Amino acid sequence: MKTFILGLLLMCSIFSYAQDSVIYQIAPRFENCKETDLKQLDNCFNQEVYKTVYSQFRYPESVESNYIGEIAVIFEVTKGGVFKTVYIDAQIKALKEELIRVFSVFPVIQPATYNGNPTFKQYSMTLHFPLNENNKSSKLPAIVSVDTKSIKKVNQIEQLTELQQNAKREFDSVQKSVSKYTNKAYKSQVNIPFSHENYFRFDQDLNRIGTNNHTASKPYKYEDVSNYYDFESENEALQKQSKTWVGRKLWNEHLVQLQSEDYWFTIDPILDLQLGKDTDADFGYTYNNTRGAYVQGGLGDKLSFSASVYENQGRFAQYYNEYAESLKAFGPDPAIIPGRGIAKRFKEDAYDYPVAEGYLSYSPAKFLNVQFGHGKQFIGDGYRSLLQSDVSSPYPFLKLNTKFWNIKYTNTWTWLKDVRDDVTLDKAFLTKYIANHYLSWNVTKRFNLGLFESVIWENSNDRGFDVNYLNPLIFFRAIEFETGQGAGNAIVGASGKYKLSDNANVYGQFILDEFSLSDVTGGDRSWKNKYGFQLGAKWYNAFNVKKLMLQAEYNQVRPYTYSHNTIVLNYAHNNQPMAHLWGANFKELVLIGRYQKERWFGEAKLIAGIRGLDVNDGTDDFSYGGDIYRNYNDRPFDTGVSIGQGIKTTSINASAQLGYLVNPASNLKAFVNISYRNFNPEAETLSAVNNSTVWINFGLRTDLFNWYFDM
Repeated sequence: MKTFILGLLLMCSIFSYAQDSVIYQIAPRFENCKETDLKQLDNCFNQEVYKTVYSQFRYPESVESNYIGEIAVIFEVTKGGVFKTVYIDAQIKALKEELIRVFSVFPVIQPATYNGNPTFKQYSMTLHFPLNENNKSSKLPAIVSVDTKSIKKVNQIEQLTELQQNAKREFDSVQKSVSKYTNKAYKSQVNIPFSHENYFRFDQDLNRIGTNNHTASKPYKYEDVSNYYDFESENEALQKQSKTWVGRKLWNEHLVQLQSEDYWFTIDPILDLQLGKDTDADFGYTYNNTRGAYVQGGLGDKLSFSASVYENQGRFAQYYNEYAESLKAFGPDPAIIPGRGIAKRFKEDAYDYPVAEGYLSYSPAKFLNVQFGHGKQFIGDGYRSLLQSDVSSPYPFLKLNTKFWNIKYTNTWTWLKDVRDDVTLDKAFLTKYIANHYLSWNVTKRFNLGLFESVIWENSNDRGFDVNYLNPLIFFRAIEFETGQGAGNAIVGASGKYKLSDNANVYGQFILDEFSLSDVTGGDRSWKNKYGFQLGAKWYNAFNVKKLMLQAEYNQVRPYTYSHNTIVLNYAHNNQPMAHLWGANFKELVLIGRYQKERWFGEAKLIAGIRGLDVNDGTDDFSYGGDIYRNYNDRPFDTGVSIGQGIKTTSINASAQLGYLVNPASNLKAFVNISYRNFNPEAETLSAVNNSTVWINFGLRTDLFNWYFDM
């Protein structure tokens, strides 16, 4: 009986409380809801809250208007009718701050009442992003009244399990942090892939009078060039209108491009698909079939990275194939593709040559950038370089760029290979090292002076990487004496550039391997005078034609330059020179014309030269100074040394190319090229054959490096 009475009293109290709630609790009222019936008051309150949020909300600059997500909000209308936020669950801080601002500008309204007395009331709502017209006009999600005690319990639970809740939201947070891609690469430490045609696009902007940049040390970083060339606007001008995903990826965008406030990265396919015909070849056609992937990215503001992987098969013009096979390394592989790497046989007469390049680029301070990777470097303002060029295969490197005042100081350490049969050890290629210093000084607004030094040493007698050459200050010659004159091969040089106007400049280089003043004054043309020089000029907007550039360049290097009596200490890598493609003992004239209009580009090039080749016929095995892999002690005479000695050979390389930039983001280009080569030695040997050929080829290529077919 007692149980029955207790249950009856409990049911009555619950019924009475429910009646009181319905009759005596009234929701807050906006001005527009004063005449609203009590049954519709909650609905009117909902509509006014959403209307105010939509009218007041402004997207923060860091958040795109197409951001997709949800934000949960718990808010309160106080006894005084003032809105305030209690809790906001937002993944992006800027959105949370904006919602706090929005609720702070809500109008003061008539508060809720209980038994006729003003009281506070709390609500929860969910906002769905993006906030657009469709969102606004659709059925609005309910705003739910929240019990105060429940709020306290929820807050307690959230405080106790905040770490666990954040962990459960981690994946969604990462996804929601992705924003619209805005080409962060243009302000990053990523290198601009070095090809002469690519760099022509901004070459004039870097060479205007009064700029305080340094143009010799390449490749450039985007953040350096962006101070003089507006990548964003130039890229915008090249955009094609396309409404489809396929069209955008083909003509305008990276295949994959993602970014947030803290990172960005892109992925693009690499293609180098060529098909052609060599009139001198005894096979049907030439081709190159390259597929690969190119990845770039950045983590934060100081660290960037890049990697490219190539899978290649190719068969080139006959003269190029023969040159590649003359570079053959120790072992079964038949060739080294110039500028790329060791190749194995593919089918009967083609080559398979994989290539990989990549690096990390880190700027711990505004004036310092450090790069470590596998790739190539170039020093100079011309088509060729006598100091350091990109004609050899890629190699591991460590590079420091320091820039302050009018100075840029570049330190590079490289790990190279000598791959010849007679220097292998236990069937392994010999490792050698090069340390380079290059100091660039803008003396005036017009004149730049560069100082260069390099030392080469080998990994013999367990010497390894010699820490003496980590010295960041010049000169290496003193260290060479300390470690023994035969311990390394030191080379010094200089460069210069003078800006005649914003449309023209002249440049030059001087390289000195060894020098004997007494022999110069004696006029005996001693073999000891091992040096070379370069003189060149560029004319932008030639003949008042916008984006037409004409370039003339003369290069000359005396016999035995870059070579050494310890043959592994030559200035070379993978059987290829580290400076000029022709080695030494040559004179060369280069004439180039380049033109660009929107996505179209054209190039005409003429290279004529004289060089001296070794005989190597069994009766005359002397070194005449052109092959830098030969020991200079194998020379036939000490005086009377002149350029062209040995088998004097004249050569002409002429080419014309027309192309179209398919995608400026990935640098994919379609092209057609025709080249003529005439190689005319005074006497023919097995390695020096009179040759004249026309090579026509066309294709589709991701332009990330230079091909040099003008050997």
